[in-house]
Amino acid sequence: MRAIRFEETGGPEVLQLVEVETPAPGPGQILVRHEAIGVNFIDTYHRSGLYPVKLPAGLGGEGAGVVEAVGEGVTRFRSGDLAAYAGGVMGAYADYALVAADRAVKPPAGIDARLAAAALLKGMTAEFLVRRCAPLKAGQPVLIHAAAGGVGQILVQWAKAIGAEVIATVGSEDKAARARALGADHVILYRDQDVAAEVKRITGGAGVPVAYDSVGRSTFEGTLASLARRGIFVSFGNASGPAPPVDPIRLMRGGSLFFTRPTLFDYVATTEELDDSAAALFALMADGRIKVEVGQTFPLAEARRAHEALEARETVGASLLIP
Repeated sequence: MRAIRFEETGGPEVLQLVEVETPAPGPGQILVRHEAIGVNFIDTYHRSGLYPVKLPAGLGGEGAGVVEAVGEGVTRFRSGDLAAYAGGVMGAYADYALVAADRAVKPPAGIDARLAAAALLKGMTAEFLVRRCAPLKAGQPVLIHAAAGGVGQILVQWAKAIGAEVIATVGSEDKAARARALGADHVILYRDQDVAAEVKRITGGAGVPVAYDSVGRSTFEGTLASLARRGIFVSFGNASGPAPPVDPIRLMRGGSLFFTRPTLFDYVATTEELDDSAAALFALMADGRIKVEVGQTFPLAEARRAHEALEARETVGASLLIP
């Protein structure tokens, strides 16, 4: 089978397409023939070395496709089933992947492999952020950075489904239009406007009780200054580089603030949590309250180009590799 591998960390140029042996499932595993592979920012962190991995390595942790074979003891899937997974695999950028059966889910009717691969990791991230990490309430103002990105688009829609007042930040007028179409009540162009000043203006000086920040270094100060007293700063990405260290005294002086750096995998640590998170996402997709946009697709062989577009912030919505 074909697979993307890298032998050293660095820019997109380190990604190589190679031929490797197709694996066979062991006990508790399924072999998934990919129809679509999710491209996520965390993949760039592994490739660059920000999140260290043992080299040489495969890349990617999200995919969907047909179960080709099942290992001993597997009852959750049968050959021919559609399966989707997000996490637990390092090497999804390939024609096939071995996945632990208890770490994959069955998308419901109406959600095909491309939609599942585009939605699962980003959608479950949005789920744990708004429902379990810093739960939103109807009527609350909330700050969502990178609102036109893959996670951002789902966050905006989920926040509106809850009834929150969404303040979104984007980098261009085109992306601003997209955020408004998704339901954002206010849109800030972060390159041209002072985010904290705009948030305070919109909220009558109070600030927001919750801010979700996937951008990292470049938005850190603005996010911190946008919080209301006892507000929660949820830092869950590093698109512009890692956020700086947090001085606890700054949290006190800012109004007894809270800062957290969560990861999805601590919120879907059990099969029950995984199933509940995916089910909540698929339910909102089924009733139309969340629409997932596949903004761009790339052939598997062009993973480098996908990473270049992602890091240049040229993408909108979800990006997929197609074997």
